[in-house]
Amino acid sequence: MYIIKNAFRCIGRSKGRNILIGIIALVIAVSACIGLSIRQASENAKESALEGLSITATISYDRASAMGQMGGGRPSGGSSGGGRPGGGFDKDMFANMMGSASSLTLEEYQKYAEASTVEDFYYTLTAYFNGSENFSPVSDETDDTEETEDAEETEDSKGSSTFPGGMGGMGGMFGGMMGGMGSAGDFSIVGYSSDSSMTAFIDGTASIVEGTMFDEGTSELVCVISEELAMYNDLAVGDTVIITNPSAETETYTFTVSGIYTSSENNDFSMSMFGASQDPANRIYMSAAALQTVLDASEAASTTVTDDYGRESETKISGTLSATYCFADTDAYYTFETEARDLGLSEDYTISSSDLNAYESSLAPLNTLSTMAGWFLIVILIIGGVILVVLNIFNVRERKYEVGVLTAMGMKKWKVAAQFMCEILVVTMIAVIIGAGVGAVSSVPVTNALLEGQVESQSNMQTQVEENFGRPGDFGGGFGGMGGMFGDMPSGLPENIKPDDSFFGDIFGGASDYITEVDSAMNLTVVFQMLGVGLLLTLIASAASVLFIMRYDPLKILANRD
Repeated sequence: MYIIKNAFRCIGRSKGRNILIGIIALVIAVSACIGLSIRQASENAKESALEGLSITATISYDRASAMGQMGGGRPSGGSSGGGRPGGGFDKDMFANMMGSASSLTLEEYQKYAEASTVEDFYYTLTAYFNGSENFSPVSDETDDTEETEDAEETEDSKGSSTFPGGMGGMGGMFGGMMGGMGSAGDFSIVGYSSDSSMTAFIDGTASIVEGTMFDEGTSELVCVISEELAMYNDLAVGDTVIITNPSAETETYTFTVSGIYTSSENNDFSMSMFGASQDPANRIYMSAAALQTVLDASEAASTTVTDDYGRESETKISGTLSATYCFADTDAYYTFETEARDLGLSEDYTISSSDLNAYESSLAPLNTLSTMAGWFLIVILIIGGVILVVLNIFNVRERKYEVGVLTAMGMKKWKVAAQFMCEILVVTMIAVIIGAGVGAVSSVPVTNALLEGQVESQSNMQTQVEENFGRPGDFGGGFGGMGGMFGDMPSGLPENIKPDDSFFGDIFGGASDYITEVDSAMNLTVVFQMLGVGLLLTLIASAASVLFIMRYDPLKILANRD
């Protein structure tokens, strides 16, 4: 008790020195509080974003692995790889492999959906059709130019898939996307397995404005069409539309319009160069079971045709199957791969989640800021600790006679050292409490201001990279809303994640959705961490003074006093 009382008396006697120590400790405390708050805010934001994230996954064929197994790489000797006995990559074998093994059947997808970690499973089936005499796709082309351009497109499709104006690469991309599905057609018809798969209607991007949605799982040939398509063809609910097989115009199917929908996605589409079927206005929705009925009928009526180059093909309409697995949390997602492998999923297939990829990309500025805050905290503690050590060394040297008197009177040296530590602890803790209060008030605005700078820096960096390649975000102003043409692709990210409009982000799903703000930074974790900082500063500041006190000889101190 005497040690504590004497410590408080000494604090009162040396106000100037202790105020200076307190100011330094306060600056350190405020800086440490902000640094710790930024790191804690980062963790809170990550957890909050993850809790609001809809975690889905898809199964895709690992083409790179297949090419490697076929000897697609080059040996160290420099000659071509060993796909063939004589060297070189066997393209025919690869094409056969991709055609026969790269797609899972619906039954296989459903088998993997039986895994205990899967919370929900749905799929979509997409096929392309042409219109008929009384049912045309929405187009901004005039009637005079349509026939000419259709003929040109037909000739182009026989050879190169390039687009006018140097867009050959884009033509190749879309040609690859629709390979094996016949002609692109005028309409893209999407069949949904269940209501849960219709994400655009769930998140509010699309909604029915007239009529009703088709019944879930129905096999009846009923559909819903876009408001623009209905206006363009003067259609109403209850009317019928006739579509045809792009490879066999005599093969027709009649659908009944049960509803008309509107979609904000349609307003973002501003190009016709990729074909009418890629325009969201020409997208027709129906039940996957009903669309499968049409595909089965087309397969039954299929014939073999030969083009001008002697290539044979089937006239049947092929559909593209896309299956999605939903999970309750990330642990379930990571466990799913093990379960799927146990259920027979080949190593040739990979399981990936675009939601988690987008989530991880959104954390880039926040992770950078958190790392910077960590280094800033370390630097502040080192510099502050050195300053406090120096001040306390001078403090002990100035009070050396006091130390000699106390020890000469019989007080143990460790008790004298404890008194000095108690003084520093009181001053430091007062500064830490005040600093924690200041840091708590300023942590959120400071964190958001710094985070805004990081987001801007990341966005500018991405824009600069695109400009270096001659591909700025707006692509000359002619590619606005390209992301809309790919259908319902919601990111599922929470509201505090901001999309950055860029060409790569829209087309290829680039890492351009960033967390832009945090709601809270200070909590009990930071409070306890601040107490730890206070104790750490006390130990650092008093370490040198304790060493000096333990080395002092009281008799020499008293004998050598001036």
